[in-house]
Amino acid sequence: MECLFCKIINREIPSDIVYEDDEVLAFNDINPQAPTHILIIPKKHIATLNDVEEGDLTIVGKLQHTAAKLAKEKGFADDGYRVVMNCNEMGGQTVYHIHMHLMGGREFTWPAG
Repeated sequence: MECLFCKIINREIPSDIVYEDDEVLAFNDINPQAPTHILIIPKKHIATLNDVEEGDLTIVGKLQHTAAKLAKEKGFADDGYRVVMNCNEMGGQTVYHIHMHLMGGREFTWPAG
């Protein structure tokens, strides 16, 4: 498999890991868009949000729970933060393994770009 994130999970490519458990891996984004920008991924390969099946709902919820946990640990949960999941090319997805962007440490505006 040529999936970049699967290679990170398998330690074939180095990353700055900030959290890991049996189902989820989180690491600092190499092109941060905020003072804190962490990517949270399931260890199970799921290409896009369109590919999430009913049996995957728990892991998708765990991504959100991990984002909230990391926001608290990083100290910006009370001030606010942004979580984003992109889907397919027009949605801005560039790596086809679902992932959640956790961004914090600055004020965000709306609408997003």
